[in-house]
Amino acid sequence: MPTLLRLRAAALTASAALLATVLAGCGDDAQDEDVTRQELSWKACAAPDEAQGGGPAPTPLPDDGEWQCATMKAPLDWSDPKGDTIGLELIRVRTTGTGNERIGSLVFNFGGPGGSGVTTLPAFAKDYEKLRTRYDLVSFDPRGVGRSDPVLCENDQQLDAYFQEDGTPDDAAERSQLLDSTKEFNDACEQNSEKILPHVRTTDAARDLDLMRQVLGDDKLHYFGISYGTELGGVYAHLFPERVGRAVFDAVVDPTRDPEQGTLGQTKGFQLALDNFAEDCVSKSEECPIGDSAQDVKDRIGTLLDDLDRTPLPGIFPRQLTQTAATSGILQALYSKDFWDILTDGLEEAYDGNGSTLMLLSDSMNGRSENGEYDNSTAAYTAISCADAKPRYDAAFVERRLPEFRAASPLFGDALAWGMIGCTDWAVAGAADHPDVSAPGSAPILVVGNTGDPATPYEGARAMVDALGKGVGVELTYRGQGHGAYDSKNPCVQGAVNGYLLDGKVPPAGTVCT
Repeated sequence: MPTLLRLRAAALTASAALLATVLAGCGDDAQDEDVTRQELSWKACAAPDEAQGGGPAPTPLPDDGEWQCATMKAPLDWSDPKGDTIGLELIRVRTTGTGNERIGSLVFNFGGPGGSGVTTLPAFAKDYEKLRTRYDLVSFDPRGVGRSDPVLCENDQQLDAYFQEDGTPDDAAERSQLLDSTKEFNDACEQNSEKILPHVRTTDAARDLDLMRQVLGDDKLHYFGISYGTELGGVYAHLFPERVGRAVFDAVVDPTRDPEQGTLGQTKGFQLALDNFAEDCVSKSEECPIGDSAQDVKDRIGTLLDDLDRTPLPGIFPRQLTQTAATSGILQALYSKDFWDILTDGLEEAYDGNGSTLMLLSDSMNGRSENGEYDNSTAAYTAISCADAKPRYDAAFVERRLPEFRAASPLFGDALAWGMIGCTDWAVAGAADHPDVSAPGSAPILVVGNTGDPATPYEGARAMVDALGKGVGVELTYRGQGHGAYDSKNPCVQGAVNGYLLDGKVPPAGTVCT
């Protein structure tokens, strides 16, 4: 399975709905027109399709702000801009500002890679209401994601089995089974999506962003990137430094680390989040229902996972809660402090023999809706990550590295280390050890790091600032919990971000918000 730099906990908002047909195919006929001069046909948004996660069409905002969607043509292969095209799905809501109040479009990427911006932006629009006073809020499904020529791999039934697979093999037979299931998944991606796979690198998406900027009519790209969106933004700044407008990176990916180093950093980050979760539970005035001390909380979770490795619990019929599913569910809940109470309830239920809540959390991590259909976030995540990253790690490499991963996290080390085999049999060669984000000449980029972030550890913010180059990255620290800072609603963080995006006021480097 791929490593875990996944969607922020917004995935928990996914719900079951009638699903449209997944877009198939991978490109229109060769075209002669200049795609930078295309006119977008904006119209009311349809309900999300299966690849986007399903659910109802977005509802108007309280001020009757209507959501509009359009499809932008982009070259399938940016080295052949007159060749086949693909369609990239965009969504927007217009600014409430008038006249000179409007700055332009503010483009969001919420992370993944593999997250649908077309479904995420409406779900979180209330968090960005202030920014809409001067910007049209815009997001998109990156190439290979959602409605933008999605990467498709295994079907729903196969994915149910894939996510039940033992991800922490204890012997040769289990290791062989894990390797086989990973190869089967990767082979299915190649079989079903061969044409798009070589063209989903982050550099391709960055060129799409610049095309989007032009088609939207903006001289500069004003941008808000979260999680993987910070990596995409950094690559954009490297390729087009003179076209960067006002940009914010929140929940920052460390651009200097290769996949192994990044996974080890996440392992430490999720262990820190677990430590903080356990301390929080036992520090409350009422009795913590899942342990008498922080160490007892963690010990009991460890015992639960060991027991599940041998004997799964009833989950959501007909599926059982396996060790792998429980681990995924716990990791998902650690993305945000808002879900710590749900995690507590899920663990308490599991200790009583009921695995349903932990399985719901696991389903959220894996993009499974209540009706058993999966979005394409796992397929897209794997395709983009493997196309970006050059290293290929085999089982022998993982086994050599297990002691360090276990030292970083006794509970999560094995699972995250074995996740590194996800690209071993991938059909497309990876581009580089890590992205190049150096951006001399760029406008200032506000880089926001959260000291308690499990998925993109705090150290990544400083690394991004250094990698962007002198005079570009401006670091802001939030001493909080969870993945990201702006949506914590901390007034200091939101004030600094809003001040830059709305008024161009760059906060002092090294600002700390508590």
